[in-house]
Amino acid sequence: MNVIVDTSVWSLALRRKTGQITPPVEKLIDLIQKEENIFLPGIILQELLQGIKSPKDFSRLLEKLSPFPLIEPHRKDYIEAARLRNHCSSKGVQAGTVDFLIASICIRHHCFLLTTDHDFNSIARCSTLKLLT
Repeated sequence: MNVIVDTSVWSLALRRKTGQITPPVEKLIDLIQKEENIFLPGIILQELLQGIKSPKDFSRLLEKLSPFPLIEPHRKDYIEAARLRNHCSSKGVQAGTVDFLIASICIRHHCFLLTTDHDFNSIARCSTLKLLT
């Protein structure tokens, strides 16, 4: 199975206190233990790194994320993200530009999306985006 893990889940996993495991984090741990194909879009990598002030913490996080192959968007992803946004908007669904880009990448790469961001539920209802629950 191919999976993209959204920033919302990575943030929960990386900031959790010992003993506090939410269901999405539990699912992420399970995916890693089962050696599923977990991909990391560049925009999610940027979102995770951009709030880190300490160079040491920045390097540590970069190291933790290094095993996950990076997916870079292509021109077609941006075009399809805009098309998807327009389609969803016509159905009354609103979400952020980055969310539509992530959804487009997931769809093109046939990846499930593991997320806690409810905007993706709305996007999935009017597209072929597959969410991992």
